[in-house]
Amino acid sequence: MTDRRNFMKRSAGMMFCACGLAGPAQAQAPRAARAPVVIGGQRVRVIDTHTHCYFQDSLKLMGADWEKLMPPVKGVAQHFVSQKEVLERRLADMESMGVDMQVLNTNPFWYGAPREQADAICKAQNEKLAEVCAAHPKQFAAFAALPMQHPDLAVQHLEAAVKKHGLKGAAVGGSVLGVDFADEKFHAVWAKAEELGAVIFIHPQSVSELAQRLRGNGWMSNVIGNPLETTIALQKLIYQGTLDKFPGLRILAAHGGGYLPSYAPRSDHSCFVSPQNCDAKIVLKKKPSEYLNQLYFDALVFTAEGLRHLAAQVGAGQIVVGTDHPIPWEENPVDHVMGTASLSDVERVAILGGNAARLLGV
Repeated sequence: MTDRRNFMKRSAGMMFCACGLAGPAQAQAPRAARAPVVIGGQRVRVIDTHTHCYFQDSLKLMGADWEKLMPPVKGVAQHFVSQKEVLERRLADMESMGVDMQVLNTNPFWYGAPREQADAICKAQNEKLAEVCAAHPKQFAAFAALPMQHPDLAVQHLEAAVKKHGLKGAAVGGSVLGVDFADEKFHAVWAKAEELGAVIFIHPQSVSELAQRLRGNGWMSNVIGNPLETTIALQKLIYQGTLDKFPGLRILAAHGGGYLPSYAPRSDHSCFVSPQNCDAKIVLKKKPSEYLNQLYFDALVFTAEGLRHLAAQVGAGQIVVGTDHPIPWEENPVDHVMGTASLSDVERVAILGGNAARLLGV
């Protein structure tokens, strides 16, 4: 309890939130704690790799309009609450979901910021993430914030995040101001990530070029735009040969990798059907669909059939739990995995926590 009280005092101004939003997790009271997960007599440590939080210190560095970063979403109050209330609610949610550890990240809101401002925001964000993880090492790990619009600065922040702060890698968007991650300007970042063994978590922020068409009923900018942005990001990294240049790069894709795992074999036929649309100077080392087996994907695909297909396409050893908490996209991640009849117990143990533990080194 002493460590927790000290953490509350040090981290005043922190708020756990999701997908660009701030405030407490849900309005209703937390559910009862779930019994620990046991499979075949083995206690399984459940690791949720896809969760979000922001910090007041870094948000306010965006200036007076920082509140515009937080559009309304059901279950997320648009105001600050005391640190103790926010943290205790987060821990209670984890217990009710059967989650032992969350890997925290922040959706990048700073990609349009100038160099000095972006530097300050990411520095503040990563320092606070390190405080959370140091105070609760069994419950939290984190992906760093990087100023990707300034790749040389991003390299510096990534190295400090891993070596100084003990973070597990970095969270990035699906592109940076319309520039794809396959662009050569980002090669230095991927080289550093490969050198450090750092995980790069790709979490999309919709496709800005389609903003007009994605307006209307149903929050299509998220429901369609987010998976589409991830699909484009991964496909570019494959087709442009980025994954051949950095074969040790460890990439984790949110939302089950978008649409790519559902239609990956189509990629294998493109240059045969239309060679004029393929660059003869880029010769991939294997079929495009085969690169999916070296990427990692969260299990946020909602149905047992979706998870069965994802495992069949990429391999159960490449899948980890991801909930998007505290936005309630997936509130029963253990049931989702346990209820997928096509998975063996060995595969369930791997997806619930073994794969993440190996990937993150926790």
